[in-house]
Amino acid sequence: MDYFYVRVSKREQCEDRQLMEAQRLRIPPERIYTDKKSGKDFNRAGYDALLGALQKDDVLYVKSIDRLGRNYLEIQNQWRILTKEKGVDIAVIDMPLLDTRLNKDLMGTFIADLVLQILSFVSQSERDMLRSRVIDGLIAARARGVRFGRPVIAPPDDFAHLVHKWESGHLRFVDLLSKTGLKKATFYRRLREYRAARGQDKHYQKA
Repeated sequence: MDYFYVRVSKREQCEDRQLMEAQRLRIPPERIYTDKKSGKDFNRAGYDALLGALQKDDVLYVKSIDRLGRNYLEIQNQWRILTKEKGVDIAVIDMPLLDTRLNKDLMGTFIADLVLQILSFVSQSERDMLRSRVIDGLIAARARGVRFGRPVIAPPDDFAHLVHKWESGHLRFVDLLSKTGLKKATFYRRLREYRAARGQDKHYQKA
C-alpha cells in the first residue's frame, strides 16, 4: 500500500502543498500521516504511528528529504530502518533519483545512497545556518537596544501624584490600580523603580 508523510516545522505553517501531492497520488486520507514539529529528530507522534502502520513492500512518499527530517545522522538511520529492516520503499517526489523502487542493482543503490547522503547533509546544513542566522540576528538586535519579551507597561504621567495620595490615605489601593491602569504586580514594580529613581529604599506592600 502507498503512504504519505507530511511535516511542517511550526503549527502556523501550512501543509497544503504536501497534501496536494498526496491527493495527486490518490493516497487515501487514512494513509496520510502528519506532524507539525521540528525536523531536528524523529520523536514525533505522526511519524511513530506511520512506522507502526508500514509493512514490507509498502511505499512511503515524501515531498522532499527535509520533510522527512533535518538531522543528517537521523535521516540516514531512519532510511536504513525503513528500507532494510522494514522492507519499505521510499519515493522522494522532488528528487526522482531517491526512489528505491527503481534501479535496485548495485549501481542504482550506490547512486541513491550517494544522493541521500548529499541531500541529508544539505538539509542539516540549512537548518544549522538558519539557527546561526537567528542567533546572530538576536545578538545584533540586542546591540541596537531592541528588547524582547513582554512590552514594558509604563506608569501614567501623574503616577507620583497618585502614589502620594495613596500613601497619605486619600486614595484606596483598588482605586489607585484603576487610575494607573496597572495590575498589582506591575504597580509594585513601577513603584520600586519610582522609589529607586528618588533614592528611596522603602518597599511597600499595601493593599
